[in-house]
Amino acid sequence: MFSKDRWKEILEVLSSNVWRTVATAFGVGWGIFILIVLLAAGKGLENGIRQDFNGVATNTMFMWTRTTTMAHLGLPEGRDFNFKLEDVELLRRNVPELRIISPRNRMRQAEGDNVVRGLESGQYTVFGDYPEIIQQNPIYTAKGRFFNYNDIQSKRKVVVIGDRVRSELYEKDEEVLGTYIKISGINFMVIGTYKQKTSNGGGENGEREIFMPFTTFSQAFNRADNVGWMAITAKDGSSISNLKEKVVSTVKQSRKVHPDDKRAIGYFDLYEQYNRVESLFGALKFVAYFVGILVLISGIIGVSNIMLIVIKERTKEIGIRRALGENPWSIRIQVLMESIFLTIISGMVGIIFGSLTIYGINALLESVGPVDMFLNPSVSLGVVISALVILVLSGLLAGFIPANSAIRVRPIEALRTE
Repeated sequence: MFSKDRWKEILEVLSSNVWRTVATAFGVGWGIFILIVLLAAGKGLENGIRQDFNGVATNTMFMWTRTTTMAHLGLPEGRDFNFKLEDVELLRRNVPELRIISPRNRMRQAEGDNVVRGLESGQYTVFGDYPEIIQQNPIYTAKGRFFNYNDIQSKRKVVVIGDRVRSELYEKDEEVLGTYIKISGINFMVIGTYKQKTSNGGGENGEREIFMPFTTFSQAFNRADNVGWMAITAKDGSSISNLKEKVVSTVKQSRKVHPDDKRAIGYFDLYEQYNRVESLFGALKFVAYFVGILVLISGIIGVSNIMLIVIKERTKEIGIRRALGENPWSIRIQVLMESIFLTIISGMVGIIFGSLTIYGINALLESVGPVDMFLNPSVSLGVVISALVILVLSGLLAGFIPANSAIRVRPIEALRTE
């Protein structure tokens, strides 16, 4: 391996027909390039989707009421009903695996402006929540504070507004904290502003929502102890997907809903959807490896074929070396080293061009701004090391058949070859 003459011979063989060597190396380089770019694209998609889940408690379900479709305990079908605050305590007792149960109420955007501040006004969604909701939503307090249980118990008329609400109702450098806004004609003091953790700002309504204590919302807008819907998060080590049937059946019993009524209570299992996305990431990675390795194999076959041609061209030379007593293993190692060298060099070129392509894509994304569901495409050091291992194995595989073919030639027959 460290013989200067051996490496000189390798370079002479590969440079004897430059265009053939380049064409052969292209297949391997292209395979590695495709593998790296596909893996980077998959990682970019994964990063973008994970960014959208950033700050969201993924082990969560959302549950709301609908119209019953079955009569039960003397109550007719087609009945509308609401959750109650007592259902929250019932769930805490009956399903101890739950970590957070957030009862929520919402005031939808009216056709007219529902929020007024001085001469400014706008349409915004208003939520009545408990303090734990900040652990389930992808938001964080940007200025001031979020409401707490003292606000809940005292039913204080305080609100936390989104950053876009602040920019639309206030001047750029105007102080927000301690000021008042009117929601449906009722004054509320602003105690904080929030921002979204996600890169896309939460879509059209991102940072255009207003949060207030649940008890304040119920009192101000005559909701009594009604609960519009719930955000429910399971404890670490428990799956909300496995608990949702128990949660729904518990609330059905409390609200006197028939156990077989599938439509009366609606729910959305975020954890189940998140697991589907996780499965998609695995599938994308498999496709990237599958396609890249197939392209790489085609390049390896090309290298092997070219090495066979080279061996045929050097049959007389090999015969002379055998006649002079050179060890068959020496000839085999010579051919294998030629194959490995060609494969590694071409593969490294593919890695370099792949890295430059990824760098260019990231530079483009940085210049044009964030793209939905695509962020920072990249490959890890482990992928590069894996690619190098694949290249070495590929070189061995590509040179194995030609090497065996070389040592099978009898010296006397090789010498007769013209």
